[in-house]
Amino acid sequence: MTRILVTGGGKGVGAATVRALAAAGHDVDFTYRSSADAAKALADELMTAHPGRAIKAHAVDLADKAALEAFCEVLEGESFFGLVHNAGQSYDALAAMMQQDKAEAAMQVNFWSLTRIAKSLMRGMIRAKAGRIVAIGSVAALQGNPGNAAYAASKGALISYCRTLSVETAKRGVTVNVIAPGFIDTDMMAPYAAYRESMEKQIPAGRFARPEEIAGLAAFLMSEPAAYITGAVLPIDGGLTAMLGVHR
Repeated sequence: MTRILVTGGGKGVGAATVRALAAAGHDVDFTYRSSADAAKALADELMTAHPGRAIKAHAVDLADKAALEAFCEVLEGESFFGLVHNAGQSYDALAAMMQQDKAEAAMQVNFWSLTRIAKSLMRGMIRAKAGRIVAIGSVAALQGNPGNAAYAASKGALISYCRTLSVETAKRGVTVNVIAPGFIDTDMMAPYAAYRESMEKQIPAGRFARPEEIAGLAAFLMSEPAAYITGAVLPIDGGLTAMLGVHR
């Protein structure tokens, strides 16, 4: 039986990922920041639906370096097969107007927390000669988009880090991959509700992704048939990055 940690698992893509992993037979620990009631309800629901599964919710604000450090010290004494770094913080601003503290907060949650947690879990994975790390990136790191400089940079750093880590750990039986979603139908897209129809028209598939579609790939990357996939960046974007982007 394998144990997997999911960051940002209280709602949205994270909650869908916790569900998919539990259904696939894994024990799941997940972090949440503010959605305490939803996190507890999710853990209780899944333990009832999957008797014998251990589903644990942990309140951790990944933007709080001291809280993250304390959490990682606990992780270092435990054994995990997998990590899905899903927690993310958006920040939209034109580069010329970017506020440094907000940009750094996004980088802390989206990127630095991954490196710290991965470091905590890595030794156990290497000792076991088995481990899976999946980071949820973004197509924003692959294509330029006005107003996305800070967020895209944090996800670009995540891709570069994961590619390097995949090379360093491949012979030890550890895989490291990035999923790069496009627009997903979650709370994070709520501020753009007024633009949704025009945004969907620009996506070849004509719709936003469902959280379960991202979660399904994350769960597959934890499975045995995915053992030879490492260092990959896998877009789930309805064809968005395949398109030139010039509209007639």
